[in-house]
Amino acid sequence: MTERTKYIVGNWKMNQNTQDVIAFFDAIDSTKLRHEAWIAPQAIHIPICLQNTDDFKIGAQNCATENSGAFTGEISPASLKDIGAEFVIIGHSERRSIFKEADQTLNKKTKLALENDLFVIFCIGETLEEREAGKVEEVLATQLAQGLAGVSSEKIIIAYEPVWAIGTGVTASPEQAQEAHAFIRQYINENLSLDGEKTSILYGGSVKPANVEDLLSCKDIDGGLVGGAALKADSYLGLHV
Repeated sequence: MTERTKYIVGNWKMNQNTQDVIAFFDAIDSTKLRHEAWIAPQAIHIPICLQNTDDFKIGAQNCATENSGAFTGEISPASLKDIGAEFVIIGHSERRSIFKEADQTLNKKTKLALENDLFVIFCIGETLEEREAGKVEEVLATQLAQGLAGVSSEKIIIAYEPVWAIGTGVTASPEQAQEAHAFIRQYINENLSLDGEKTSILYGGSVKPANVEDLLSCKDIDGGLVGGAALKADSYLGLHV
């Protein structure tokens, strides 16, 4: 069985001020970090994060489809690399649903981020309506096929985040999550230019200290993409079981 790296990735979304950021890292006991520890703050806080930790990889929650140009308000992946970011989250459900980012756009972002030597956490997942209609595998396959078309890199991490479990307090059962992760891994092996056995697949969706151990004990779950439970040092450390 291939040993894959396990990650606990905190997606801080549009939260934390400067003092919150400093307090978080001041309170972290690095001896308790059992897995790869990554944080994606608001982009404006990337420098302050980097100044306050040597134990975490720091990355961004999004990037543009271009490195430069007349794209007011966008964040260049080249600039992210330039300031020290090491990864970027692409395709989070909030980017897909609120900002209407299509698979083809996400594919372009992914390729450009990789060209800039950033790790990419590529997010996929179904809505409640799609799950209830029995379309989970169809949705995941489409998002993988279109979003990762032409992509071949060891710097790709997949995050499965059922949309119905994000920020709702509802978590996919370990059995539901494992079933989806196993399908994703098999699909990668059979259809993409990636090594499914070596690609880490994270679960995202109301992950917290109370359920993380059961989730991470599943064969194909290689860590968590975590929202609210990653905002405070004590709960973030509670994810490192």
